Amino acid sequence: MMVVHYTIPVFVPELGCPFQCVFCNQRKITNRKKIPDAEEVRCLIEEYLASYPRGKHHIEIGFFGGNFTGLPLDEQESYLRVANSFLESGKVKGIRLSTRPDYISEQGLHPLKKFGVTTIELGAQSMDEEVLIQSVRGHTAQDVEMSSQMIVNHGFRLGLQMMVGLPGDTLEKSLFTARRIIELGASETRIYPVLVIKGTTLAEWYEKGKYKPLSLDEAVRWVKQLLPLFEEAGVEVTRVGLHGATRLLRGEELLAGPCHESFRELAMTEVWWDRLKGIGQREEGEVILISVHPSQYNYAVGYYGRNRKRLLKHFREVRFGKDLKLKANEFWVEYF
Repeated sequence: MMVVHYTIPVFVPELGCPFQCVFCNQRKITNRKKIPDAEEVRCLIEEYLASYPRGKHHIEIGFFGGNFTGLPLDEQESYLRVANSFLESGKVKGIRLSTRPDYISEQGLHPLKKFGVTTIELGAQSMDEEVLIQSVRGHTAQDVEMSSQMIVNHGFRLGLQMMVGLPGDTLEKSLFTARRIIELGASETRIYPVLVIKGTTLAEWYEKGKYKPLSLDEAVRWVKQLLPLFEEAGVEVTRVGLHGATRLLRGEELLAGPCHESFRELAMTEVWWDRLKGIGQREEGEVILISVHPSQYNYAVGYYGRNRKRLLKHFREVRFGKDLKLKANEFWVEYF
């Protein structure tokens, strides 16, 4: 039976964060304005647990949206006690949190371990110093390196988030960031194309013509080159694009940027087209069958059948099949 993974999201927007990065407006992104207390967190977790269908699950509790380790220790422990009670009862399998790279310390990691935190995600965003400065991140690439080493050494699962299209960013710098994330021992990553959100410094720069976001095509072209790097290194890409962005950033909140509900599928369509476009035609009017791992089927066919349509310019009929024996990046072609 397939194990279904769920993460119960607990948003603590901007709590403990002393900086206002040029792209950030967490309350708009998360659609949360009120900071939950411990009892509200307990009720939220219970509601999520009750909503999941029966079956074999791997459930985590995730504290997102702020700088968790920047909170006063008693507030951290208040939230973690609640989460830990569900961990000890066996109702969840893990606890994760997101925080800033410059708010990790040896001393601060001990209570996280005590309360059963399993995964720590750092908002690295970029490993290029100039990009970090222009984005007013308030931390350095060295902060990311030092914090990552501490997290890994203490036995936590390390996640490193990155953004593409920040002020001063280039494709080469994003590729460098991806390679450093791999080298630092991350088990997982998230890739977020930068969106221009109302109420941010970036919005002011955009309206004054001082910042130009990536187009959707540009963002897809960048990300399609990042995804194979992580795949080959065994780094899990847990998210690509801001999930639910169109729904959450309602009305005029989203000013510009490569926002698309199916961003990952768009990027993976292009990853697969790079693999498939070299398929040679043996005879005019042939029929081909392309077999891929089941997890890659939709990506290989392409967003709205885009790759199938491209191949139909060269073949009379293009079929796709599923083969569990293939690896995620492998395919097999048969000609008829």
